[in-house]
Amino acid sequence: SGARAADAVVVAEPEPAEYVKICDVYGAGYFYIPGTETCLRIGGYVRYQASAGEQGSFDGRTATDHEDGGENDTWSKYARLSLRTWTGQETELGTLKTYTETRFTYSNGSSGTSLNFAWIQLGGLRVGADESAFDTFTGYAGNVINDTLVPYGGFETNVIQYYFDAGNGFSAVVSLEQGSDQSSDSIDVPDATIDSYVPNVVGGVKYTQGWGSISGVVAYDSNYEEVAGKVRVDVNVNDAISLFAMFGYGSDNNLNDPANVISAHGRGFYKQWGGNWAWWAGGTYKFNEKTSFNLQVSGDDDKNYGVAANVAYDIVKGFTVTAEVDYDHYGRFDDPASFTNVNWTGADKKNSVGGMLRFQRSF
Repeated sequence: SGARAADAVVVAEPEPAEYVKICDVYGAGYFYIPGTETCLRIGGYVRYQASAGEQGSFDGRTATDHEDGGENDTWSKYARLSLRTWTGQETELGTLKTYTETRFTYSNGSSGTSLNFAWIQLGGLRVGADESAFDTFTGYAGNVINDTLVPYGGFETNVIQYYFDAGNGFSAVVSLEQGSDQSSDSIDVPDATIDSYVPNVVGGVKYTQGWGSISGVVAYDSNYEEVAGKVRVDVNVNDAISLFAMFGYGSDNNLNDPANVISAHGRGFYKQWGGNWAWWAGGTYKFNEKTSFNLQVSGDDDKNYGVAANVAYDIVKGFTVTAEVDYDHYGRFDDPASFTNVNWTGADKKNSVGGMLRFQRSF
């Protein structure tokens, strides 16, 4: 048989590809959205957490017995996917930023989705859904998971804020806020959003240097026409040890509000601790680059006390396991007027202990 020449092979020219361009102006992880001057970062975390203990520790959970209808202690577990986006773009009026966070949670057999953050910021002006400046400007109460055994303020709210940074360590904030519904599984608190056109108002100042910072915030609760404030000091002792102490004081909210059992204890969206004053203190000790110990102790005027301590270990970069133990003392448990089933932690006894194990992959 005769040999035949192979058929000619036609190679198509590759189409031009537009590769993602890195944007390092705003930090690691940003890239330019193709065809625009906007930088985008996508991140978040996947978390699994299991906890057990007594109700008031925030770790415990009870369930109805399927056979006899009684109450049993059981595990409290949840898994969560948090998706976060950041954008940044330089304009003639300053840096234009956005931030969003959406959480998809499967908790104890049921699923839920929540939009926790969605704000726009141009220069120092921020509008949208955020956490209250009463908490974010001074900082949260330590690196423990349950940092609200003695609560230190409301969180989610719509805001109109203005931040000022002098560039020499001095900064300030003014925030007009709507408040939010503070209901939870353990307590039933009526809607804490504003009841008129008058907003809640938060103002704060901060001074930051290499040794740490000192800050203070004051909040006006327009629902009850009362005020609350906090001052805080952070100290960087060395590369391994950081400490903080925070003190809060507030006037009692309207004690005659029949619709709000929490306000009957003088609590509101900002002054959520019992009585007029409260305190929080703690710190972090880094054993090495992967392991740290975190502690927070707290108390208030109603003789409520909390202790939370954990050890966080980075198995690999981006994957952290945290084991925490929590203790809560409910000071007014024996007071017949204290509404023991409607207290902040849902405690059914004077002293509660619990613990949790958290696995988190951040990206």
